[in-house]
This record gives sequence, C-alpha cells and structure tokens, in this order.
Amino acid sequence: MAAAPPSYCFVAFPPRAKDGLVVFGKNSARPRDEVQEVVYFSAADHEQESKVECTYISVDQVPRTHAIMISRPAWLWGAEMGANEHGVCIANEAINTREPAAEIEALLGMDLVRLGLERGETAKEALDVIVSLLEEHGQGGNYYEDANSCHSFQSAYLIVDRDEAWVLETVGKYWAAEKVTEGVRCICNRLSLTTKMDAEHPELRSYAQSQGWWTGEGEFNFSEVFSPVEDHLDCGAGKDSLEKQEESITVQTMMSTLRDKASGVCIDSESFLTTASGVSVLPQNRSSPCIHYFTGTPDPSRSIFKPFIFVDDVKLVPKTQSPCFGDDDPARKEPRFQEKPDRRHELYKAHEWARAIIESDQEQGRKLRSTMLELEKQGLEAMEEILTSSEPLDPAEVGDLFYDCVDTEIKFFK
Repeated sequence: MAAAPPSYCFVAFPPRAKDGLVVFGKNSARPRDEVQEVVYFSAADHEQESKVECTYISVDQVPRTHAIMISRPAWLWGAEMGANEHGVCIANEAINTREPAAEIEALLGMDLVRLGLERGETAKEALDVIVSLLEEHGQGGNYYEDANSCHSFQSAYLIVDRDEAWVLETVGKYWAAEKVTEGVRCICNRLSLTTKMDAEHPELRSYAQSQGWWTGEGEFNFSEVFSPVEDHLDCGAGKDSLEKQEESITVQTMMSTLRDKASGVCIDSESFLTTASGVSVLPQNRSSPCIHYFTGTPDPSRSIFKPFIFVDDVKLVPKTQSPCFGDDDPARKEPRFQEKPDRRHELYKAHEWARAIIESDQEQGRKLRSTMLELEKQGLEAMEEILTSSEPLDPAEVGDLFYDCVDTEIKFFK
C-alpha cells in the first residue's frame, strides 16, 4: 500500500466563523475498501477496577464515561472522529516523524480519540486524558486491516470545544500542544507545531537532545526537530482551501471544503478514499445545542451529511452499524486479519448503488446528486431553525433525528 495521503481536519472560530459558532470538520482518508460505521454510546457507570478493551490492549476503566457519537473503521474499537455530550469534538491524523512508529501493539491514535471523548468534559480535559494514557501505555500497532504488513504511525489530534481548540502532536510517548482560540486551523498528516507550544511533555527537549536532533541552543521548533528528513508531503493546497475563504465560514462552507477534490482535501485515488466525513457546529452561546453531522458513507461529494444532537433518549441507528463478529472477528484473533469479513452496514450497501449511478450515468447521476443535496439542505435548514430559535430545544423532537435521516436516505436509494 502507498504511503497515506493527506487527511484533513479543520476548525474555524468566530469572527472567521459566522454567528458565534465554532465549526469543526474532518475527512477520513483510509484504504478504499474500508467501511466506517457511525455509532452512539450512551453515558455509563462502570465498576471499580474494571478494564476497557481497546483495539489491541486493555486499560483501566474510569467510574463514568460520557455519551459519545463516533465514526470509526468498523474493525477497531476507537474512532477517527467524534463528539461527546459536553460539546467536545476530536479527530486524529496519522503522521510520520523522525522516530518510526512502534509496530508493537499498544493504543492506536484512534483509541485515544475515543478515550478522550469518553473521559473529557472540555477540550483541555480530553487533552490531559490523551497525554496521560499515551505516557502510560504508548502508541503502536497496525492502523489498517492488513495481514501482509504493519502500517504504524504517530498521531496528531485536533481537540475542540465551544471555547478553544488544542492541536496535539505526538512522537512515541512525547508530545507538544498548542492552544487555539481564533481564526482557522488545519491539521493534516505532517507536523505543524513550530515554536509556540502551550504545553509539552516535561522531557520532550532533553529527549530530542539525547537523539542528536537538537543541540539545546536557539529556539526549539517542534516540526523542525521531529519531522522526517525526507518530508515531501504537502498539505498546503488543502489548508488554503478553507483559510482563504473571503466569506464568513459556515457549516455549508465546511462541507464544501471537505468535498473539494481539486485541492486534495477529498481523496479519491487508486488505494485511498475519503471513507467518511464529519462536521460539527458548536455555538459559543451555551443555551444553543451543538449539532454534529456525519456521512457514514464514502466520498463526501457523493454523500449526505446527516445531523445528530445529544439528548437523553437517543434512538439507536442499527443501519449505520456494521455486523458484529464478536470473538470470531479476525481483527481480534492472533495472528490478526487472516480473513476480511464483509463489514458493510445497511446504509453503506444502499449508498453503493448511488455511487455506481453517479459514476456511470451522467444524466441520471446528476439528477441523483442534486436530489441528495436537496435532502441535505432540508436537514441544514431545520438545524438552522433550532440554532436561531429563542425557544428551548424539545429533546423528544430530536432524539430520533439521525435515525430518521438515515432511514429517509436508504428509502430514497431504494
């Protein structure tokens, strides 16, 4: 498999983002045939001294985990992106650094996304959760469902709430983070932190010196010290696609950016595809709910972003969940990945038909795509009404919101 292509994650803060909203977006570039599922987990209490089984290893469970909605490759435990009931959103990027990532099985970057969402009430709390687990357990193991070779990476994270974002970049158990409260920020599959670091591992600099990567003199530039010598990856065009927007950034702007193939933000290559996308709107006014949109299907330019709002009684959506193989899952047995089961969920299967039509029949494909965008627009308009309403949100009205949108989409494809 070729090296991973740039996979993008963005956040925009007011006043660059419109109407006092923080807007977050993520494209997940993964192997073409990988299925992502969208799954809701309710808040839960856990017994003392219990463990939680992540993708490859178990870690100590906490007394209570928050409700989360995540989009994840269907074979693993963690998440590519997601949100929790407190308005925290996290996404991660696989990165290469001077230090090769460990192939030995530990926590995946995607496990740390989910652990951060389950345990953090704010972006800063989630950051603290991730770095303490990283220091305790390390990161490592195969990022892909591939028996033939191990694809291991270091991780970068964008951790966002209604007030601030943290860009966290990691090298083994070492890390640095920068706080962001204004403008637009993008992360992709290369290091981006330079000399502004608002938090860091206490031994980060001495470790860099011990490896001969920094002399200890002059300003410490994280990317210069830890980037691979042969770093040819360019995320510039993708970054510019949102940063150079002259208008205020809205949820629609973010969706359009994630659909942009010309800039490379939306990947559609021989080996890789944007297999799922997510956008979140976090109002800085706490009386308004956060709204999270997920595709649950590949290629956002041929997918519908469907809204979800956290309330106490969320209706589960089995049609975006992949089949469960339990202990017989080839991802859970060693040696791993000896078979590849069919992980397609009902929405994915229905959407395959739509993708085929759009690719093969110009006229019918155009009509189909415009009807899909119309369905999406209706959802966006309904959410706009909720955000601008002076009335409090009625939880009964939105508990089955995502369920209904998925159901409508599947019926439309049939």
